[in-house]
Amino acid sequence: MSQPALVTGGRGFAGRHLVELLSNRNGTPPVAPGRDELDLCDAAAVRARVAELQPAVVFHLAAFSSPLLSWERPDLAVLPNIQMTVHLLEAIRHEAPGATLVLVGSGQVYGEPAELPVTEDCPLAPGNPYAVSKATADVLGCQYGEALGLRVVRLRPFNHAGPGQSEEYVVSSLARQVAAAEVRGESETVLRTGNPESARDFTDVRDVARAYELAATLDSGAFNVCSGRSASVAELVELVGAHARIPIRHEVDPALLREHDARAMRGSHARLTDATGWEPAIPLDRTVADMLDWWRGRLAG
Repeated sequence: MSQPALVTGGRGFAGRHLVELLSNRNGTPPVAPGRDELDLCDAAAVRARVAELQPAVVFHLAAFSSPLLSWERPDLAVLPNIQMTVHLLEAIRHEAPGATLVLVGSGQVYGEPAELPVTEDCPLAPGNPYAVSKATADVLGCQYGEALGLRVVRLRPFNHAGPGQSEEYVVSSLARQVAAAEVRGESETVLRTGNPESARDFTDVRDVARAYELAATLDSGAFNVCSGRSASVAELVELVGAHARIPIRHEVDPALLREHDARAMRGSHARLTDATGWEPAIPLDRTVADMLDWWRGRLAG
């Protein structure tokens, strides 16, 4: 791609992996401004940057992204996420109408589905303020595509994990607990979790980054990014334990139980696979092992 790609949220978890992937494959490195360089809540600034860059593709990953914290600060979760999306849509509409917008949403827009696996035709039923913001952005992207002819590819990634993820998320939390105990020289560790039966569809973040890159070649539409398999918290504990260097015990912590938490989730990536050939390539076992190694290095340093 001769024109640059603009990546919002390029310094976040998935964004860093995407920027690295694009940098290695494309002759023109992507532009991934930090918050101090581009305020996405400033409409004039966003429009000026898009006008200046004339990007071939905009990957929009920047967001308030914590479902749990969105219940505590819904104002920070909902309003800025929608505002940033509107500003990018308007900037592309007026300054770079030929650009492709890869709008990264969330599989949480489906809420607690009646049937599994979840396809893109399932109704949107967000179950927390963060998911509401993503569902709204998804609908806005669809409207701009249909009404104004913009190319807006709406991605709905399910849970992803991998090296560099915040300990706020379950797989990374488990890996960090084990790595920290190992670094401290403990003889065993206790892994504390919420509902052990809660099951999610996990994809390695490096596979997710590949999906985002391929999405830039698609026409407008909605596409799930997922593994098509679910793993419960209890299964994750077993995987982490298999790679731990010390024995582990598992305890359920009532403080970690979530009242507004879907019991199970598993998606279908058939539409994305049919359109691009993408399939997840990294098994969850390797994801867990790599996350443990990442935390070991980080905590030992």
